[in-house]
Amino acid sequence: MVESLQAWSAYRRLRELVDAEVARELERSAGLSMPDYEVLATLVELTSADDCIRVRGLAERMLWAHSRLSRQLGRMEQRGLIAREACERDGRGDDVVLTEAGRQAYVEAAPGHQAVIRERFTDLLSEQQLHTLIAIERQIAAGHAVAPR
Repeated sequence: MVESLQAWSAYRRLRELVDAEVARELERSAGLSMPDYEVLATLVELTSADDCIRVRGLAERMLWAHSRLSRQLGRMEQRGLIAREACERDGRGDDVVLTEAGRQAYVEAAPGHQAVIRERFTDLLSEQQLHTLIAIERQIAAGHAVAPR
């Protein structure tokens, strides 16, 4: 039987290896940090071209603390990747809007990002291993009462 500490160490090592490669590629090819790309990708996934999302909703979707997301959004706003606007629906809180520059940065970064994920992650696993990984994520997300991605 695999010891739980061994499994946890293996997971951490896997995450560190893959994240480091992905982060280097994003910085090299697009000048984006991993958190930049995560925010951009989530905004692209959740919003249309003229749509927005509440900061709180974005934080919940990304499983980030509100304060962490606020700091990240501040850095991205300074670079013109996103904009924060007062929520028009109820006047409370802010909406996050993906700017054209942010959308373009995401589009330019995506091919390199996808290539390094294939090269350093998915191509190294069998089809069965990929299905198992997805099943593991779903089981753990369900145990945390979080919707799987």
